[in-house]
Amino acid sequence: MSSHSARLSAATLVLASVAFGPTLFAQGMAGDSLLSVRHYMDLEAVSEAKIAPDGRMILYSRGFVNKMEDRWESAIWAMNSDGTRNRFLVKGGNPTWSPDGTRIAYIAEATEPKGPQIFVRWMDAEGATTQVTRLTTGPSDLHWSPDGRWIGFTNFVPKKTEWAIDMPAAPEGAKWVPTPRIVDRLHYRQDRAGYNEPGFRHLFVVPSDGGTPREVTTGDWGLGARFDGLDTPVTWDWSPDGKTAVVEGYDDPKADLTYRDSNIYAIDIATGQKRRLTSTRGTWSRPVLSPDGQRVVYVGYPFTKQTYKVADLYSVRIDGTGVAELSGPLDREPRELAWAPDGSGVYFTAEDRGAINVHFAPLAGGGVRAITTGPQVISLGSISSAGTMAVTKSTWNQPSDVFRLDPGKPATFAQLTRVNDDLLGGKRLATAEEVWYTSSGGAKVQGWIVKPPSFQASKKYPLLLEIHGGPHGMYSVGFDYFWQAIAAEGYVVLYTNPRGSTGYGTAFGNAIDQAYPSVDYDDLMAGVDTVLGRGYVDSRRLYVAGCSGGGVLSSWVIGHTTRFAGAAVRCPVTNWMSFSGQSDVPLFTNNFFGAPFWEKPEQWLKQSSLMYVGNVTTPTVLMTGVLDMRTPMPQTEEYYAALKMRGVPSALIRFEGEFHGTESRPSNFMRTVLYMTSWFKRYSGSPTP
Repeated sequence: MSSHSARLSAATLVLASVAFGPTLFAQGMAGDSLLSVRHYMDLEAVSEAKIAPDGRMILYSRGFVNKMEDRWESAIWAMNSDGTRNRFLVKGGNPTWSPDGTRIAYIAEATEPKGPQIFVRWMDAEGATTQVTRLTTGPSDLHWSPDGRWIGFTNFVPKKTEWAIDMPAAPEGAKWVPTPRIVDRLHYRQDRAGYNEPGFRHLFVVPSDGGTPREVTTGDWGLGARFDGLDTPVTWDWSPDGKTAVVEGYDDPKADLTYRDSNIYAIDIATGQKRRLTSTRGTWSRPVLSPDGQRVVYVGYPFTKQTYKVADLYSVRIDGTGVAELSGPLDREPRELAWAPDGSGVYFTAEDRGAINVHFAPLAGGGVRAITTGPQVISLGSISSAGTMAVTKSTWNQPSDVFRLDPGKPATFAQLTRVNDDLLGGKRLATAEEVWYTSSGGAKVQGWIVKPPSFQASKKYPLLLEIHGGPHGMYSVGFDYFWQAIAAEGYVVLYTNPRGSTGYGTAFGNAIDQAYPSVDYDDLMAGVDTVLGRGYVDSRRLYVAGCSGGGVLSSWVIGHTTRFAGAAVRCPVTNWMSFSGQSDVPLFTNNFFGAPFWEKPEQWLKQSSLMYVGNVTTPTVLMTGVLDMRTPMPQTEEYYAALKMRGVPSALIRFEGEFHGTESRPSNFMRTVLYMTSWFKRYSGSPTP
């Protein structure tokens, strides 16, 4: 289940049993001085900063809202590495430089056939563009071959089950329903229509000047990590001679489905033959080859029955020998691996106490060194041959922009874009205060208190406790429009990283092993008590909300306390037993509870918030996307029906066109904020005892 993200992607709603009335229309109209929901569609999102091999030019993706189509779209922009000549290049995303820097490959919507396709654009004055593929399913994870002749990519390959039956032919002109979809395996993805389709992601190559893609890997195994969604990037890399690819993947689909086993493989590009490089059972991913092609770095950990474990950084020779651990006692998971151009070591980013910074691990050992520090969120895009980095950076009150990073001693930043300055100019933003507090068992928990722009400590404000998903995720210090929009409505917001969160080490993240929810609830309530102790929150107007893992916990919270005056439970899991057969991550909950529900039903029931619905008195609105297969609609419906049967004030909002979450459509981001705060204003008195 995904965590609460940067909220840059947020239809008609079907509203059950309630009409909100005119209160709604007064919301979000606070005027141009506040950053409210009314400005959301003017926000732009910056990502995928890619520096040219020679370091002279930087590409980046710039997301924007198509207000007429109610969707996020992406364009690729280009500029000189000093930030000059910043200009629109082409619509699309996932820009990737050719090895010689003369061309870029990218993914954009095509008209023939309709859907995402690979394009190549020449970066000379002519700027010629070619559509390279004509696929029926969308490609991803583009990489150029070292000689520039090929583009490798991953794509989903359906595995349809053939079941011959002696079916009479339909009469001529008859309109019989389509043949049913037959599913006989647990490895599947959700297609654009919201159906589950069995299959695997595989590696393909296509000539860079256009042609017929060739499937390199085949069979009943897949690239990526088992149970990851279709939109989860797959890490793979070419060898310098172009003959081999190193990939992350999971093997026999009949293996133990309880755990997320995966391996690193070397793939012969010509034959598709795979050779396993990781010899120990475990979770291994994110392989990247050294500049000389002799070593592979990757992350992971040996097999464990723990719910959560921080992955370490390893290297191995291309023949599978000489495994070495590089990250030592860091206890933070390396992400976005990139070799230093001279092969001396590996740069990576890592979550740490709400921040994400760049680190360096020398191949010769000696310990990890921090390249950047401070309260910021950095995404490492790419490195030029001279060692200059293109990154995006965000802080609490600044959305992501492109920066050039020189990783010397000391590291230096140069800001190259200021994409949202026009939107933020003249706005009074909410402020955030970092807070650490003590919870049960002496646990130290980090959180942030968001205060409205015109905050006065002498006043009393309503408080929203917003809970992140995952559960193994992390709220960060990066810009989040959600906080600004809620604060603009006059709320103090508390968001925290309770036990189970990433960015605090293995022991902290694993504290909810076989007990989810448990001590994370303690951490959330201790956070609320901490803010109440500041004296500016009205204890009669406490509210709780969250999506995905936050939906799990918000539904749990109201079953264990009556202190909240209202709740907005979004995309929840409320019944772990039924969830295990409904979700697109089948049986992953065995990790949480240690055994299948038919062997250990009491634990599955004990951890299901539906079992505590008899305690709920809190007025509750539930919100879920109708296409959600991660936390499917029946999970919401079960809880809603129970609330209604008990006479608890409640409503169910079914978000049309939404998969997991309720905010991928920009209009639905705004609706989420406004329906939540409208519901809270309906129940602004004392909680029901």
